[in-house]
This record gives sequence, structure tokens and C-alpha cells, in this order.
Amino acid sequence: MEVTPSLVLAMWAAGVAFGAAVVSYWTIVGPGYNWLLAGILVLIGGATSLAGGVWLGIAATVAALGAGVFGRKRVPAAGLFAVAGIGYLLVAVEDGGVAPAVTGALLLGGTTSVMLLGHWFLVDPRLPRQALQRLDAATALGWVAELGAIAVLGAFGSGDTVMVAALAALAVLTGLLVAAVWFALKEPAYSGVMAATGLSYLGVLTAFGVVVIGRLLVAGL
Repeated sequence: MEVTPSLVLAMWAAGVAFGAAVVSYWTIVGPGYNWLLAGILVLIGGATSLAGGVWLGIAATVAALGAGVFGRKRVPAAGLFAVAGIGYLLVAVEDGGVAPAVTGALLLGGTTSVMLLGHWFLVDPRLPRQALQRLDAATALGWVAELGAIAVLGAFGSGDTVMVAALAALAVLTGLLVAAVWFALKEPAYSGVMAATGLSYLGVLTAFGVVVIGRLLVAGL
């Protein structure tokens, strides 16, 4: 496994793209959300391409841009977001392997998607909370899968006790934040969504720590 900026950015972009595809297909948001996500993916995808995943990254970013162009149409937008996600995932697979690329994308994409959709409640407070709960459940699945993948690859057996302790602490904190988002969404008042969105901010940061430190330990760096 080679830990590079391209690998991390590609996993993140892939997860966000797949999350955008799912939310777009649910038709719970207007075209503005699709335009926002397309813009975010163009930024992340551009950084991915510059960091090393040139051709696949560019192709995936073009697909994401196309999703924005067709933002008013559910199926084309969702399909193009999914194509973008596949492209970014292939970039990640080149450096990180299939299983770790998938688990990293699921964890990073899940928690980022919760944060982004949570913010969209400011635009439309009538959005169904069930959508956020489903995305949080996907994040929980990504958390379990990610920890399983890096454990099998030997991250927790590294001789660097400080890094292993940091990974363990971030892993526990990420799991607690995912659970806290779930229970915050049980609060019927709008403050529950606000709390869940704020917690997902922290979740994005700690998830990045798990993904990066875990792969550094696997790579022996």
C-alpha cells in the first residue's frame, strides 16, 4: 500500500460522489443540492488529479460536472454522480487496494454526506430525517468495515505504540460520534438536526485521522 495525497483525496471524492448519487436518486432535494455537490466534487477531484490520479481523476471530475449540468433530472444526475464515484474509486484502488479503498470511501463519504445534507436542512427544514439516519447507518457500516480492513492488514500490530494508540483513540471517538449523530436525530425539535450536523463535522475530522493513520501504519511509515 502506498499512502499518497491522491489516495486519500480519491477515497474522499468517491465516497462523496456515491453519497450524492444516493441523495439525488431519493429526490428529497432540489437541483441546488446537486449543483453544490458537483461543485464540491470538482474541487476535490481537481485536487485528486493534481496529486497524481490524473486521467481517471479528470474523467471522474467531468462526470461530476455533468451531474451538475443535469442537476434538475434525477436519473441522469444520480447516474453521473455514480460514474464519478467509480472513477475516483479506481484512482484509490491503484494505490490502496480494493478493500481498503472501498472501506475508506464508505467511512469518509458517509460522514461527509451526513454533514452536507444536514446543512441542507437550513435550506429546507421539511426534509425527511430518515435520509440522514440512513446516511449515518452507512457511516457506521463504513466504520466497522474500515477498522476490520486495517486490522486484517496489521495496523494495530505495528510496533509504533504512539501511532497505534492515536489510531485506537480516533477510532473510538469516531464510533461515538456516529452513535451521537443517530441519537441526536431522535430529538424531534430542529435542534436535533443542528446537533447532528455539528457532530458530523467532528466525525469528518476523526474519520480522516482513522483512514490516514491506519494506512500509514499498514504501510510501515
